[in-house]
Amino acid sequence: MKELGIGIIGFGTVGAGVADCLLKNGDVIAKRTGVKPVIKKIADLDIVRDRGVKVPAGVLTTDAMEAIDQCDVIVELVGGTTFAKTIILEALKRGKPVVTANKALLAKFGEELFEAAEKSGTDIFYEASVGGGIPIIKSLREGLVGNRINRIYGILNGTCNYILTRMERDQADFKEVLADAQKLGYAEANPSLDVDGFDTAHKATIMASLAYGEWFGMDPVYVEGITDITLEEIKLTDELGYKIKLLAIIKQNDGNVEVRVHPTLIPKQSMLAKVGDVFNAVMVNGDFIGDTMFYGRGAGRNATASAVVADITDVCLNLKFESNRRIPGFTAGNLYENVLSIDKVKSRYYLSLQVVDLPGVLAKITNILAAHSISISSVVQKERKDAEHVSLVILTHLCEESNMKAAIAEISRLSDVLNKVKFIRIEDL
Repeated sequence: MKELGIGIIGFGTVGAGVADCLLKNGDVIAKRTGVKPVIKKIADLDIVRDRGVKVPAGVLTTDAMEAIDQCDVIVELVGGTTFAKTIILEALKRGKPVVTANKALLAKFGEELFEAAEKSGTDIFYEASVGGGIPIIKSLREGLVGNRINRIYGILNGTCNYILTRMERDQADFKEVLADAQKLGYAEANPSLDVDGFDTAHKATIMASLAYGEWFGMDPVYVEGITDITLEEIKLTDELGYKIKLLAIIKQNDGNVEVRVHPTLIPKQSMLAKVGDVFNAVMVNGDFIGDTMFYGRGAGRNATASAVVADITDVCLNLKFESNRRIPGFTAGNLYENVLSIDKVKSRYYLSLQVVDLPGVLAKITNILAAHSISISSVVQKERKDAEHVSLVILTHLCEESNMKAAIAEISRLSDVLNKVKFIRIEDL
């Protein structure tokens, strides 16, 4: 049986999980595939700390280049976008395939890395970069290769999904739930990468590139986080039959592509709305397959390790049968000119505002919306006891975002409007 040497660079939580999985299930992989991945080197600056994994003698090293020199497959798990990039490019230059979970690196330098892989006639595999243990990358690259992808909706950040789930379930505000998430280890001490939407955006650009065959990068991706979502919004939208989720939205219409990340209202009865806590889910619509949904743990040692080991196995099979670059995810180039700016995107909208409780105020607002070609779907007015103002909630039909922003700017100038007009986009799925 053919054995191939695996070099793991980065022996943190995920690296230890990958080593554990290969050591425990290497024989299972060998039986299923006829090729056995064998850990030959694990490189890390700290090779003394106990990770709870007993590796063979002579495997640990502090020299990443030693792993690149001596191994057939390089697994990059150090994270970040500097040293990780250096070791990946070095491995590719030597014609060695790379497995990585590094979504930020791919999102920022993907085109350069994939061009280097193409030039060397080798591959980069990155299943664990999106959705943890959910096999969405392989599904887009291979399982759905016979489909034109119409749209993708993704809940791709467990921290944000946990916060929004807890806000709804416990009727708690954002700051309170975020503090709990940090205590439980679901959120970092500095949670901005998650709650500001950029972690989800990294994953969105990777999926968009797989769906449409060209590299997008981060520049054309619209990103908006959940820090402005209030408990009042959670309550109001629930009464209207919606839940708020941070969604990655990827669409293609008439040759134009949308890649955006923002809080979104989705119907409570939809499958995506039922995805709670730290779980992830991706819904993909193809022209032949229709709707498919992928659900599971989007992070964590074992889920991520499972995805990395699946990629390692794929690489080993490619090497065994000399079939490198069997199904490249996309070609060099970009579709910047075909990506719609957020102002050109058409959506339905939820608006909420506080207004003076006087006759004619609603008429002023509806007239402004009509002047900007925005049709109203429904209006809910909530009185406040012992108050001279009311809460107004408006749902609209489909309209272009530039029109909505212009209308909101005009509405905000009305003396009868007492607060900033808030809006959230709606997807009916």
